[in-house]
Amino acid sequence: MSKTDLLRQLPAVHEVVKNISSEVSDRPEKEITRAVQDAIKLWRRNIISEQYDIDLKADIQELIKNDAKKNLYHPTKQIRSIINASGIVIHTNLGRSRLSDKSVERMSETAQMYSNLEYNLEEGKRGSRHDLTENLIQQVTGAEAAMVVNNNAAAVYLVLKALAKNKEVVVSRGELVEIGGSFRVSSIMEESGAILREVGTTNKTHYFDYERALSEQTGMIMKVHTSNFKIIGFTKEVSSIELLKLKQKNQELVIYEDLGSGALFPFQSHGIGDEPLISSVISSGIDVVSFSGDKLLGGPQAGIIAGKKEIIDKLKKHQLARVLRVDKFTIAALNETLNAYLYGEHMTIPTVRDILKTSEELKEKAMELMIKIGNHPSLTVKIIEEYSQVGGGTMPDVKLPTYCIGLTYPKGAEYLAKAFREYETPIIVRIKDEEVLLDLRTVTEEETLTILHAIDSIQ
Repeated sequence: MSKTDLLRQLPAVHEVVKNISSEVSDRPEKEITRAVQDAIKLWRRNIISEQYDIDLKADIQELIKNDAKKNLYHPTKQIRSIINASGIVIHTNLGRSRLSDKSVERMSETAQMYSNLEYNLEEGKRGSRHDLTENLIQQVTGAEAAMVVNNNAAAVYLVLKALAKNKEVVVSRGELVEIGGSFRVSSIMEESGAILREVGTTNKTHYFDYERALSEQTGMIMKVHTSNFKIIGFTKEVSSIELLKLKQKNQELVIYEDLGSGALFPFQSHGIGDEPLISSVISSGIDVVSFSGDKLLGGPQAGIIAGKKEIIDKLKKHQLARVLRVDKFTIAALNETLNAYLYGEHMTIPTVRDILKTSEELKEKAMELMIKIGNHPSLTVKIIEEYSQVGGGTMPDVKLPTYCIGLTYPKGAEYLAKAFREYETPIIVRIKDEEVLLDLRTVTEEETLTILHAIDSIQ
């Protein structure tokens, strides 16, 4: 059948809507019409580009009906819960860190009731949302003061705008990073009104480079922790602790470090990466640091700024502080995450727990799933020794030993991966050497059952 003949078989929207209405009577008519329109558009594109693997001698109206129902009950353009079987713990495309049970409970409670978001219960008058999180951040980091904004990019922008507008900010060339979404330190600095003063080279920057760059126009020295890449070989960098010596010549000089990922747990002591502890950097005497809430911290999206009280007070009073402020749900989730660190309950934080899982644990988990799968009629199943990733632009050189379920399917790995994505609860896998890999590091026991049902549904 020619492409033209197939296109002629596409039904009119009203025909499908009439045909499907009784099956989806719980949905508004406008919603049904839109779902049918989307399904017909998809099939038209697929036919024109010849991207289909179904015998189109079948009733094409029935195929469109099925897709329309899928659009109604599982809309792909709305946020949905999915299963992350990729083994990437902090998966930026999948929402970064999974929150702890206590964080979710507190968010739900906060949503259902009024809260003291900006109300001082002791004094019975207006309060500040900064007060609700500041004390916890002080306790877990050792900082004099702290505040929270909506992400770490916002934190960097606020620090530069409030403390270094129209002043020179000295940065090593090796630290002018770009992270996801084309966010560049140099670009955000330009937007803030600060003046970039590059020193050193890509691989080597010395103390004297910073020293020579200082002038009456210098307002800040900025260190950027290169957590999303590594320069290996002939390298040299200057720590923020060493840079503090430069304040002896200029007490007004601000030493600021953007730590990016933000570790409150000592992963280094477990042989995982070299991320500095926030508390260690703060205790060195640095003026101000910023870091993410939803990376290694394992909390909600947030940018945390901590440091000297006089600096944080200045940031709180800046007009941008209101523009960049976080809502009650973020505060609720972040507070429970910080409480977990404060009371030694870090293993209740999924991000920390999943990064620390051993290969032995994961091998046992994979073997249990393989036994449950049994002899599948269409799949070849085996256990493969592999590596997981931390993800989120964090610890790029760290490989976490794991064991995966490897699946081979006659129609190919891409076809199988698509089948998993299109399951009622989408399952995200990874592909290697024409095999689909299921890494259970990032999968809960309940989700393992869903994966098993998805595998059983594959013909």
